Amino acid sequence: MKTRDMLSASAIAASVRAGELSAVEVVRHSLGRIAEIDAQYNAFCLTLPQSALEAAEEIDRKRRAGEALGPLAGVPVAVKDFTPTAGIRTTFGSRAFEDFVPTTDAVIVRRLLEAGAILVGKTTTPEFASSWFTRSELFGATRNPWVPSHTCGGSSGGAAVAVATGCVPLAEGCDMLGSVRGPASFCGIVGLKPSLGRIPFDALPSTFDDISHFGPLARTVEDAALFLRSVAGPDPVDLFSYIPSLNLPETIPARPDGLRIALSADLGYGVVHPEVRAAVKDTAKALSNTGARIEAVDLGLDADDAELTANASMVWMAAHYGALRDTCPEKLSELTLKMIDIGRTFGAAEIKRIDFLRAKLWRKLAGVFQSYDVLLCPTMAQPAPALGGDDFDYGGRTADGRIATLDLTGMFNLVGACPAVSVPCGTTADGLPIGAQIVGPPHDEALVLSAAAAIERVRPQPGWHQ
Repeated sequence: MKTRDMLSASAIAASVRAGELSAVEVVRHSLGRIAEIDAQYNAFCLTLPQSALEAAEEIDRKRRAGEALGPLAGVPVAVKDFTPTAGIRTTFGSRAFEDFVPTTDAVIVRRLLEAGAILVGKTTTPEFASSWFTRSELFGATRNPWVPSHTCGGSSGGAAVAVATGCVPLAEGCDMLGSVRGPASFCGIVGLKPSLGRIPFDALPSTFDDISHFGPLARTVEDAALFLRSVAGPDPVDLFSYIPSLNLPETIPARPDGLRIALSADLGYGVVHPEVRAAVKDTAKALSNTGARIEAVDLGLDADDAELTANASMVWMAAHYGALRDTCPEKLSELTLKMIDIGRTFGAAEIKRIDFLRAKLWRKLAGVFQSYDVLLCPTMAQPAPALGGDDFDYGGRTADGRIATLDLTGMFNLVGACPAVSVPCGTTADGLPIGAQIVGPPHDEALVLSAAAAIERVRPQPGWHQ
């Protein structure tokens, strides 16, 4: 490849199909980029040069033979070290699974490979994808590429850094309370939580988990859409995947004119950093200046709702990983142990209250979507914290009864059918990216991605350069 920076996934696939680029050339560029920068940022916990080059050679052979090529032909991708990959170590970021090698691919991995994507490596995650800070006792801390003394976010932090730094144009992540959207916001890229079940989820023992989503991290909305088209669709591994079919246009329109946008600067409960609030309001103004109708709305949420969501996440940790706390606590991080212990303190009746919150949130959103196309709010309430920060630095109550939260994403996993995307919309004075979050009505990824593309158009942001 002649350029220093990685091309878009769409451009790579088109060029490989046309014979203008060889898949081998693209993969060598990707592997070279990883070798050049990963010691500084720590996005990858392992790379796969031999198998990646062999897969690239097979793509090139198929093209020369005139065989059909998939929509991601020759595109280097990275998969999170939480998502099962057959024959490739998958640790979940934990010493308890340090030597675990799955025997089967997750459905999303299989579909990426069938679409012609080439797996070049696996990306770092905090233990059990349970932290906003991507660091683990196995692999250390992953750094924000814009300001390396700050975190890249979590839990798909390695994936976000891999995309932001041009190692790959696409990476897979999983989003349980914002683990795709949060790192995307902190690293200045696009991160999509599709509708629940849009991509079958099979990375957990429970097949009835209803807050977990696979989703893409990409540098552009168009590339995120390409990823989604390539992997969406039902599969028996996930009952929730039997939903209305994905309906995305070939090219995502970026027309703000006529969009009806509901705006919430803080979801009613969050303490939002002034620069984040200003960037999202400037984004709303830019959309309004190009024909969108923007109106502020009150979602009726409060600090109790946010606190209940956080508590539910710790119950989730206790349910999934509590047995490890009993059998091998020495292999778990202090954060994991703390979350499991807190999760075990909640009774069944209190846990059930999360369903009442979901009903409350959905009733409000249903009313919003009767009058507006999408909801616009910040993705994260704060810019990326310093590397030495801690998840429990956040979540306390302020004097006026608000929550000193880090994220504004987790609420929307409680209404999983509603897709949500983070798209870059500004930077702080210190150079840290800020993301705007678009939330849409159930199963309408086309609308959400179109609104995100409109933000790309009216608030273009610079890409990362070392």
